[in-house]
Amino acid sequence: MPETDKTASPSRSPFRRPQFRWKTDPTFYPTARLAMESPQERYAYVTAIAPDHKSRTDSVFVVDVRTSSGSFGKVIGQIDLPDFGDELHHFGWNACSTALCPYAPHPHLERRYLIAPGLRSSRIHIIDTKPDPTKLEIVKTIEPNEVLRRTGYSRPHTVHCGPEGIYVGALGAPDGEAPGGIFLLDHYDFNVLGRWEVDRGPQELAYDFWWHLCQDTLITSEWGTPNKIENGIDPEHLLSSGYGHRLHIWNLRSRKHQQVIDLGKENQMVLELRPSHDPTNTFGFAGVVVSLEDLSASIWLWKRNDGKWGAEKVIEIPAEPADPQILPPILKGFKAVPPLITDLNLSLDDKWLYVSCWGTGELRRYDVSTPDRPKLASVLQIGGIGRRTPHPSQPGIALNGAPQMVELSRDGKRLYFTNSLYAAWDEQFYPDGIGTWFVRAEANQDGSLKFDRDFFVTSESHRFHQVRLDGGDTSSDSFCYPS
Repeated sequence: MPETDKTASPSRSPFRRPQFRWKTDPTFYPTARLAMESPQERYAYVTAIAPDHKSRTDSVFVVDVRTSSGSFGKVIGQIDLPDFGDELHHFGWNACSTALCPYAPHPHLERRYLIAPGLRSSRIHIIDTKPDPTKLEIVKTIEPNEVLRRTGYSRPHTVHCGPEGIYVGALGAPDGEAPGGIFLLDHYDFNVLGRWEVDRGPQELAYDFWWHLCQDTLITSEWGTPNKIENGIDPEHLLSSGYGHRLHIWNLRSRKHQQVIDLGKENQMVLELRPSHDPTNTFGFAGVVVSLEDLSASIWLWKRNDGKWGAEKVIEIPAEPADPQILPPILKGFKAVPPLITDLNLSLDDKWLYVSCWGTGELRRYDVSTPDRPKLASVLQIGGIGRRTPHPSQPGIALNGAPQMVELSRDGKRLYFTNSLYAAWDEQFYPDGIGTWFVRAEANQDGSLKFDRDFFVTSESHRFHQVRLDGGDTSSDSFCYPS
């Protein structure tokens, strides 16, 4: 029977506590290979922000991605948040394939709830996707004071479903300064359990985190403190190497810091992390937004050798010279457009790496079958600060924004991506105002990419950010069994 959450306000919907299942959720996959063989996705859930934070509230959209459907490529559901100014950003599932890990099994959970933090408000919404996946419902709200009281953190960002709980990354402390870190929510009632770190060592800045579960290793990256992010990029802070440039290695079981990997102060903003999916592998990729030396962006490969973790640059993408007249004020003096790598995605077979270049307007596909020798396979162009490349469905309409959050289907054949980064940063790099879009492309076995001309979703009221696919996707799940 549904049970009301006594910690929720009376205006919120009653919280349905997860029920034990007699059979394992079919969307929990023991291996990455089995995930690739699972049924095709039907719906995409997309976070959507109200850019001005006051004329309307943020939303989560439901988009039909079934090619045979009469509503293919259309918004078929939407839930509006009750409060203004949340700024939805990243979000994730309450449970996934990690529930099958042998050292902390939770096979009776189900993939049902989307955990959606407000990056600006520190409020977390628990959104039910069942019984009708197109009719979403907020069933619990964790207010900011509860997050702060139990963890000491604010600005929750990344959400990953872990073996023993729901991991949530936070960018900073309540005053907008460091440290940032990780806290856990309970799998069953979504109570805030507390801060994850037992010994943080020298770690202060935070952003993404991922893990190698079978090696008891967690890896974190660095962006900046909320005070240096929320009002846009701070040019002086950037030029003084004030943003993050390190990776941190942790013991996942003891929750203690073990090692720092410094990529160099010139490599500013180490953001997205994508580890290998096969648990027998010990490598992954990290994206660096910009180099102070030449405005290039880069991808770094981390790996473990002889028990020690290290990283090396394996991809560098140069800046593009541009007429200052077409550049936003923040770039005019540089006379160039930086690539600005803002997201990565790695296929479940660990073969293909996808890279979003939010400055130049490119989505790049690399063959990483040999991880330390990536090969560029194809490039899609759309939007961009200088190019404004149109979508093939509307060849006469210039687009702004550029590939930002990218998601890949479990079978690796369909690529989804959006074009808004973060409201304050959108205004700095695209000051004419981002016209939002959500697109899909075919990822072919020969390495080529091709836009789906029939999939071009827009909104007049919101800007699209992260995408989640029903049944899981390539950045939502981790696996404890070799393929």
